[in-house]
Amino acid sequence: MILTRLHVRGRDIGVRVSITETARERMRGLLDHDRLPHDEALLLKRCGSVHTFGMRFAIDVLFLDRQRRIVAIRHNVPKRRMLFSLRATQTLEMPAGIARLHGLELGDILDFEAIR
Repeated sequence: MILTRLHVRGRDIGVRVSITETARERMRGLLDHDRLPHDEALLLKRCGSVHTFGMRFAIDVLFLDRQRRIVAIRHNVPKRRMLFSLRATQTLEMPAGIARLHGLELGDILDFEAIR
């Protein structure tokens, strides 16, 4: 996985994002996590649908298009749910409540700066 920092509207919002590179990483996602720290997120590339079967905590799910523009947001998604967006090519998963905390909105374009 690639480790990056999330930038919104030109500023670093203090969230580290792991970006999946393989199908295996996408399939595993957050399933092996007991929780996700408030300053971490996971970007699933080439992914327009997710499920929370087997998850141990609620998440916020942000669907992004090719330009990394937020096209749909689902807040506080509990266990045993399936979500999809026909417009999405990527999906960002973060702890429940974090999207609202940072004021993320439909139409925001997200940038990911590599951490060296």
